[in-house]
Amino acid sequence: MTALHLARMGDEERLLPMVRACHTELGLATEDWAVREALGPILDGAPHGAIYIAGPTRAPIGYAAISFGWSLGAGGLAADLDEIWVRPAIRGRGIGGELLSILPRALAAAGLKRLRVVVPGADHALARLARVGGYRAAPDGLIWSRAF
Repeated sequence: MTALHLARMGDEERLLPMVRACHTELGLATEDWAVREALGPILDGAPHGAIYIAGPTRAPIGYAAISFGWSLGAGGLAADLDEIWVRPAIRGRGIGGELLSILPRALAAAGLKRLRVVVPGADHALARLARVGGYRAAPDGLIWSRAF
């Protein structure tokens, strides 16, 4: 099982290269200063989100960024998976699916009622991971959610 650690202040230098790689893959032109500015409040404990680092603390293999909100339909605290990324060299080994499975259990203990994943397309790898992880698709197949 992959270790999962809640990112805190001091983890910026481990996160920044992974976020940069993720954004490059997604075609996002983000500047390091903007990423650092976005990471700061979350790593400092702001209640709006959390970032989990996957793998050993010294040599992380990926991350997942979650944004929190409130949903009447879900019955309370809800979250969206903002980003998930695993190093390309180790993709295909079940790490992403494991993250989608571990995150709901970890967050349910904190009162989370629903985790939602938005995928780029119904046949995208993230959609397959969500399906295997017990998430249910909206009619368009682009929004997957898991209630607990």
